[in-house]
Amino acid sequence: MLRIAGVCLLLSIVAGCAGTPQEEPPAEYFSSSLPSLDHDPLMSPVDNPIRELRSFQRPSPALVRQALLAQHERWVGTPYRLGGEGQAGIDCSALMQHVFNDSFRMDLPRTTESQALQGSRIERSELRPGDLVFFRPPGPYNHVGVYVGDGYFLHASTSQGVILSEIDNTYWQRHYWQSRRPMEQNQLAQRAAWTQRG
Repeated sequence: MLRIAGVCLLLSIVAGCAGTPQEEPPAEYFSSSLPSLDHDPLMSPVDNPIRELRSFQRPSPALVRQALLAQHERWVGTPYRLGGEGQAGIDCSALMQHVFNDSFRMDLPRTTESQALQGSRIERSELRPGDLVFFRPPGPYNHVGVYVGDGYFLHASTSQGVILSEIDNTYWQRHYWQSRRPMEQNQLAQRAAWTQRG
């Protein structure tokens, strides 16, 4: 008898699950009723795989600036040497090669003239971190640097070595030639995120 009562109880539970379908709640219910893993105070950003995945898919453009400033820290004070390609001495186009390869896994050509053909030409007013800036100072060689934001660009100065300079400085304004965007900023940011993750 107990066995029959147990089977009847089980059948009533199963029948209840398979009964008349209820109206499905709107999609907003699911998004608002579930806690957001992005804002979970008990979960650190390191432990949060959702946040980590989102930051990898849509990395902040600030990553480009951070990567460029890290390159400044690495190279600052390195003396200028025409044809140089390392810490003992480096020229402007070799510095750009290192910066873009190390930060964004992007290969730039070796010479300033070849780099001046990369990507798309942009107006100076459109500069964003990661854009190349070109100058025609007195002498036989053109000059290149990379814009880091807030009016500064990173370059290998012939007189001071690797430094940050103000793009609105009278000297650089006078000899400004063109700006180029070798790659869109969101792509640079993705590459910077990828590089930082090793």
